[in-house]
Amino acid sequence: MTDSNINDIKWMKRAIYLASLGKGFTSPNPMVGAVILDKDGNLISEGFHYKSGMPHAEAMAFNNLKKDARGGTIYVNLEPCCHHGKTPPCVDKIISFGIKKAFISIEDPDDRVSGKGIKLLKNAGIQVHKGLCREESLKLNKFFIHRNITENSFGVLKWAMSIDGRVGLKNGESKWITNKFSRSLVHTYRAGFDAIIIGGNTLRKDNPLLTTRGVRKLEPLRVVFTKTLDLPEKANLWDCNVARTLVVYDSSTANKKLLNRIPECVEIEELPSDNPKLLSNLLAQKGCNSVFWECGPKLATAAMKAGCIQELMTFIAPKILGGDNSMNAFSDFEFTDMKEVFNLNATEINLIDDDIFVRSAIN
Repeated sequence: MTDSNINDIKWMKRAIYLASLGKGFTSPNPMVGAVILDKDGNLISEGFHYKSGMPHAEAMAFNNLKKDARGGTIYVNLEPCCHHGKTPPCVDKIISFGIKKAFISIEDPDDRVSGKGIKLLKNAGIQVHKGLCREESLKLNKFFIHRNITENSFGVLKWAMSIDGRVGLKNGESKWITNKFSRSLVHTYRAGFDAIIIGGNTLRKDNPLLTTRGVRKLEPLRVVFTKTLDLPEKANLWDCNVARTLVVYDSSTANKKLLNRIPECVEIEELPSDNPKLLSNLLAQKGCNSVFWECGPKLATAAMKAGCIQELMTFIAPKILGGDNSMNAFSDFEFTDMKEVFNLNATEINLIDDDIFVRSAIN
């Protein structure tokens, strides 16, 4: 590997790091960072996309220029946009500032861009290099990429269980299976998602708050997916000063007369069935790149069956709950052969005091 290659990797990794600073704020847009060097290879500016509606990474970088960028190089982790949205096309800025060379890690899966931005740069005489730090860039924007390819939000299912696989006693008692450090970590993880989903039964039983507890200023959207609309008149989720709340109900089974129980500040949507895939698609249309499923066994099972879950977060506590009738994380998948089961790939395993945390991807 030459010194030039090493430098290129260094600056692309810097762009990826800058992009990550927008985590939790950019949806429906991707996380993007940009680094600009002058013609002599000196850093003269950098930027990142902070929030949807704000300047893109390239625009911020050009706005922050310390000297002339003509003949210089730009590093971006995602293909620059070439369409007019809330902000002007970044491709035009790159061309107008006289950039000579562009390193682009991955193409944008958005049909409005998808190779078109790169083509415009090449047509303007700019040397374009693709694929540098590709795996890191794909991982960073996997939520955005998934939504654009599938038209559904990327789903992560979280649950906490005892070492014998129980999520609660037979009377429904489950506070607290895991330790305070694990529960605090959940608040941090929530901050990286656009929405948090529970079912009506979880709302009735637990009356959760579903916030990051201040980890993030703009809290994720709180979503209740209900078949019946039989929801409590008083609930923490009805306080819209804390965070936005959306109730989505199955119009084929719900009693619409119960809508009057829900405060006016709460957003309401209806779907033709209780298929979680419809909910995932609805949230994707609302700009949610990622959703955090914190639901009970029935909805978790339905979401898994419908392909709404791409990753799982499992907290395992050193406790034994026992009992044939104790609560499980899932209902019956009705598998009859081991070839039918979900196979997982553990991507992260950590000790959290005396709890075990496992992050897995579905193969």
